Amino acid sequence: MRYAWIMRIGLAIILMFAWVGSLGNGNASAQEQPKPRKIYILPIREEVSPPLVYLVRRGVKEAMEAKADVLVLDMETNGGRVDTTEEILNILDRFTGQTVTYVNRKAFSAGSFIAFATQKIFMAPQSVIGAAAPILMVPGGGPTEMPQTLEAKMVSGIGALVRTRAEKNGYNVEVVKAMINKNEELEIDGEVLNKKGEILTLTNVMAEKEYGNPPKPLLSSGTVESLEALAEKLGFADAQRVYIEPTGVERMGSWINSISPLLLIIGVIGLYIEFKTPGFGLPGIIGLCAFAVYFLGGYIAGLSGIEWVAVFVIGLVLFILEVLVFPGTMALGLAGAALIFISIVMAMVDVYPVVPGIPSPMAMRVRVPLFDIVLNLSIALLGSALAIWTLGRVLPKTSVYGRLVSRSASGEATVLVQEQQHAEHLGEIGITVSVLRPGGKAQFGEEILDVISQGEMIPKNSRVKIIGYSGKEAIVELAG
Repeated sequence: MRYAWIMRIGLAIILMFAWVGSLGNGNASAQEQPKPRKIYILPIREEVSPPLVYLVRRGVKEAMEAKADVLVLDMETNGGRVDTTEEILNILDRFTGQTVTYVNRKAFSAGSFIAFATQKIFMAPQSVIGAAAPILMVPGGGPTEMPQTLEAKMVSGIGALVRTRAEKNGYNVEVVKAMINKNEELEIDGEVLNKKGEILTLTNVMAEKEYGNPPKPLLSSGTVESLEALAEKLGFADAQRVYIEPTGVERMGSWINSISPLLLIIGVIGLYIEFKTPGFGLPGIIGLCAFAVYFLGGYIAGLSGIEWVAVFVIGLVLFILEVLVFPGTMALGLAGAALIFISIVMAMVDVYPVVPGIPSPMAMRVRVPLFDIVLNLSIALLGSALAIWTLGRVLPKTSVYGRLVSRSASGEATVLVQEQQHAEHLGEIGITVSVLRPGGKAQFGEEILDVISQGEMIPKNSRVKIIGYSGKEAIVELAG
């Protein structure tokens, strides 16, 4: 009975605190000020090219993180590349708030494609939109006439890509067709708006004219004088406006990512040479700088964060511990190699912020550009393997290798001293601390050396004798 009373008293105290807490929360909720609404304004300027992808990706992610209500594309462009346009469309699909295009002066070609991916289009006075037929650009020259088969293929593919967005956002698909395909005639309510053989381009007045029953604007939701007037038209006059400014770094990021396979090759070669020579010198510095620039490109592109640089460093440290401190354990080396590989891949993976209140499974948050990843890694792996094979055969026979060893040793030993040490080790017998396939590690007294057999595999804990040297590595054979 005594324990029952204690339990009842405890329960009463808990209920009392819960009641007081609910009052406090209610007061806090009553006093809590509503969060200010936000409009993010993203400029679409100049040519639609890869640097613009980085700007759009950064702007969309910032808007998502800030829980923006509206994303406005402030557009003035002559168009650009189709592949870049498709990338931008996929990025815009990630934003869960309201999307609006403001045609500030012109939205030609790819600009009109991007506009159809937003939920509403508004136009400035005397602005135009359209002329979206695909053209073929010759490197070093201007546009050229396409073969009929290629033109039909491009019109069909681009048309389907844009129509899916137009249908989703409630635009007239016939208008889209007339902007892309010169063989499409556009007639609405008995009025021919575009003749066959021409490409549709609309002024702001034409685009907002109403047709049909019930009347509906042809394309534009209205003409507004400025972005401020647009915010008022949307009912967000009191909202906080945030302008995404181009930094100029996007072009540098585009250039870095275009040479990312080369950076990976340089990084692997630099670290390979560093592991093959004593001390730490120029090859290691070049290798680490190449990897640093590679991760910088991913960071500028808005793909990877600084956390993957940390993962890469941890993996590199584990790999170095395997090679220099705990040879033969395999676990450290494999874990380090796995972390390095994962960090390199994740530097190319596009991850989007979590939007509170909206289900966001990993498939919605993470976009894996599979083709880019496979292509870049394939080039890097094949290039690195070929370079390492060439260096392994050629470099030890050149005077450059001797200078590398001498400069990398940082005062530990000159080439002459190393040759003397090699001569002293000849004939020594030791124990392998790893399997030789044919390279590996063996211990001679207190010293662990890089060794290589004459081609055969030698098991771990085998007695071996040094019979010569190949560069820095001791050549060994099974001791009798």
